[in-house]
Amino acid sequence: MLTPEENELLTRVTGDAPMAKLMRQHWTPVCLMEEVAEPDGKPLRVEVLGESYVAFRDTKGRLGMLDELCPHRKASLVYGRNEECGLRCLYHGWKMDVDGNVVAMSSEPEGSPLMDKVKARSYPVREWGGFVWAWLGDKDEMPEFQAPAFAPEEDTPVSILKIRVPANWAQIHEGQIDSAHSSSLHSSNMVPARVEGASADDKSWYRPSTDKSPRMQTETTSYGFHYAAIRKPIKNSATHNYLRITEFVAPYYSLIPPNNNYKVASVIVPINDDETAFHFIAFGGPNVPSTEEWRKFAHAVPGVDVDHKWRTVRTLENDFMQDRERMKEGHFTGVDGIPNEDIVMWVSMGSRVQRHTDTLGASDLAIVEFRRLMADAAKKVAEGGTAIGTDSDVPQANIASHEGVYPKEVDWRTLVKPTGATQAAE
Repeated sequence: MLTPEENELLTRVTGDAPMAKLMRQHWTPVCLMEEVAEPDGKPLRVEVLGESYVAFRDTKGRLGMLDELCPHRKASLVYGRNEECGLRCLYHGWKMDVDGNVVAMSSEPEGSPLMDKVKARSYPVREWGGFVWAWLGDKDEMPEFQAPAFAPEEDTPVSILKIRVPANWAQIHEGQIDSAHSSSLHSSNMVPARVEGASADDKSWYRPSTDKSPRMQTETTSYGFHYAAIRKPIKNSATHNYLRITEFVAPYYSLIPPNNNYKVASVIVPINDDETAFHFIAFGGPNVPSTEEWRKFAHAVPGVDVDHKWRTVRTLENDFMQDRERMKEGHFTGVDGIPNEDIVMWVSMGSRVQRHTDTLGASDLAIVEFRRLMADAAKKVAEGGTAIGTDSDVPQANIASHEGVYPKEVDWRTLVKPTGATQAAE
């Protein structure tokens, strides 16, 4: 349970809020590469941490990100002309290149000295793992970009779905790191089966356990924390445990235990205090589905399940299109798609949960750890300290989640890289 003051620290991500400052000390995944793929294409409004930017790819294929509003009279550059290696404001014809240099001032006299005095604020960007990453902090303190665990190599197969969710980033992260809920909420999609380990096909995910009440153990790391959900397996339950080990890499993503065909991650980026860009990722396995297959499997297809701004068609107003007749026939939620089932829960809580009023149980140990860890991390930044994960001694590319059936004497901590672990709790 958090106090109302700690909840504010955890959930406020705009302006000078400590959590916003914390996040700006990390490279931030601000949009998908596919959203800005076309040279001289439509400029993209990028909304993150309560601010608005404009991203565009110029005639030569170079990517730029600037403040959304033109430095002249503050009209939006999202509606500008992307042409001849620059973004031209419609209002008076001022044109900026990908570095923010003003290269044309149609409204000013030829040779005006103003051109050398004005510059649009630009942001360093890097394309990797299907995302455009931007550095939103002080350029003098910008670290080298580090490949994320879900794309350790530039050619790692990655398929991403995106949904804009009207809920705060923290309750979405709590949902993603909560192993216990999957045995109930996703029970029609994550089906118990006599398999050797987690498996998947184009219809469902399968697990070797019917246990809905896992025991939880956590361990803090220099980059966040990891934890094990320990369940009884279907086979050999007297001598073995079914282990699912999840990794939280602060502040933006989690690695969910893999299946036999691909690995899974979620990337969660605050748009503002009450909205979040949620990304669900399949990556790095022998049979990674294509982007189209992944979005179809999860019922997150653009133009069908989400609109052109990634907003889901399933909302509070239409009761998330829940099918009660289908529930009577045996489907647990009456909602199609694993992420959509989660979204029903996240949005139904209200845009920002008041955590001092909820009631936690033994299965919520990972939630307790996340809240404690990130509230303390925000306090540290508020006091002038560095952000969690920025001084980690563990390359993110070496971090991996894990799952499997093991003899009871096996300590789950030996199955993941221990480097960077600083504290353990049970």
